[in-house]
Amino acid sequence: MRIKADTSLCVGSGQCVLAEPAVFDQDDDGIVVLLTQHPDDQSAAQARHAVTLCPSRALSMVQE
Repeated sequence: MRIKADTSLCVGSGQCVLAEPAVFDQDDDGIVVLLTQHPDDQSAAQARHAVTLCPSRALSMVQE
């Protein structure tokens, strides 16, 4: 699984960071920053949940 972030869509709600801070962070403007595109098994479920929480649909998952 690979996480993708479209920073042009991000509204900075921070839901992803709250859901899985090991995978997501925010820059100084509140825009999502991926700490890893390939979450480990421990973070994968929460990262998937974070994708569903994103209000602007800036996050997506790609199965590889």
